[in-house]
Amino acid sequence: MAKNPPLKKIRFGIVGVGHMGSYHLNVVSTLPTHELVGVFDAKLDYAKDKAELFNTEAFETYDALLQNVDALTIAVPTHLHYEYAKKALERGIHVLVEKPITLDIAQAEELIALAKNKNCILQVGHVERFNGAVMALGKIVTEPLLIQARRLNPYSGRIVDAGVVLDLLIHDIDIAVNLVKRPLVKHSAFGSAITGKHEDIAVIELQFEGGCIATLTASRLSQYKERAMTITQKNNYLILNYGTQEIEIHRQGNSVTVTAPDEIKYSQESIVERVFIHKDNPLKSEHEHFYKCITGEEKPMVSGASDLATLKIALESVKQILGNS
Repeated sequence: MAKNPPLKKIRFGIVGVGHMGSYHLNVVSTLPTHELVGVFDAKLDYAKDKAELFNTEAFETYDALLQNVDALTIAVPTHLHYEYAKKALERGIHVLVEKPITLDIAQAEELIALAKNKNCILQVGHVERFNGAVMALGKIVTEPLLIQARRLNPYSGRIVDAGVVLDLLIHDIDIAVNLVKRPLVKHSAFGSAITGKHEDIAVIELQFEGGCIATLTASRLSQYKERAMTITQKNNYLILNYGTQEIEIHRQGNSVTVTAPDEIKYSQESIVERVFIHKDNPLKSEHEHFYKCITGEEKPMVSGASDLATLKIALESVKQILGNS
């Protein structure tokens, strides 16, 4: 019996081992396709503690890490994404950078062009794309008429260099744009900054060619955590729960009165279907896709042009909100 060829491992590094970087570190350390070479963080003592937990090395400089890896995750504060990603791509290193790619369109365009020139994979960490329910949703949604999303989080103070649009709502912008697959006609945004200079509450309305409207709401000042999206189509109504990775499909019933054997009458007003979802860790799925893109087994799920479209909407929304507050 023929043996399967051994997995081609990539030498992998993590840059920034704070909140999100620690999640990446935990996932990468378990993947048989990845050789965890080491980590880098501006706080060397913190990096050393993390490295010891995962039996890897804490590099004293970013350049030292770059000399030893084929690919890496960048999970540093957003305003540093451009600097770190550019340096890695210039050396021909594949990059998975946390969202948003940058805080500037020109910088994002430069990184996308550089990755293409260097024949590198540049993937933006929109982890919700790899949520099992979201991946299934793309096969169910055909002609959306109305998309409504709610993403509510309690205040944590974790993100200090971006507001709720770039921190949370960018996920739903990304998903809505890629679900509708039609040009955006116009969009508007409003919200408020309460705890500091960045917006804490935001509502964005997107109007697409063909008539679909998406209303996206986010808050990081809620006492209740919710991550959900609903989609109205001509023949059904979909409810997606990001947290439980579940989808319900509601269809209008025939409203016919039925008499049961015990002579109790009831009317079937609607039918509810629950979609079977293959549930997995979305971050793990994201890394597996990144690996397969590097090895040429798969093509990136979302193009650089789509990432740019999402970023443009997000940045313009922030501008509208802060300009009106």
